[in-house]
Amino acid sequence: MEKLKIGIIICDRYRSCGGGKCLRSLRNREGAFHIYKDQEIELAGYTSCGGCPGGNIEYAPEEMKKNGVSHVHFATGMLVGYPPCPYMEHFERFIPEKYGMKVIMGTHPIPQKYFLTHQNLNTWNTPYLRLAVRETLSDEKTRKSYD
Repeated sequence: MEKLKIGIIICDRYRSCGGGKCLRSLRNREGAFHIYKDQEIELAGYTSCGGCPGGNIEYAPEEMKKNGVSHVHFATGMLVGYPPCPYMEHFERFIPEKYGMKVIMGTHPIPQKYFLTHQNLNTWNTPYLRLAVRETLSDEKTRKSYD
């Protein structure tokens, strides 16, 4: 079986993030990476959006595609930062249209501390955000392990 190459785009607010939670969940096939539980995958691209309004979104996927990336994950930080990225919906439409790549919302499971805050603030109350966080909600035990 050929390796599926994926890329991760993080919110620029977290540009100094070392990616530990994303890499752990990738290795363990947790959070949004559970969709690859029966596949061999390789992380072939990792970058930030470039800051609001996401200037790097226009160019980074092209470079990732040159390196064989077919699936781009928007890091969980784009969902749990406050406020969540206001441009995700645009990016999610742009990348497939421009580059023919699949976009997946999220990487690692949402940490419990962020889950509780966003639940209390009713952040994810739009149809789009309810769908966007779905793959990263996990169960409470897993969320706590990502705190």
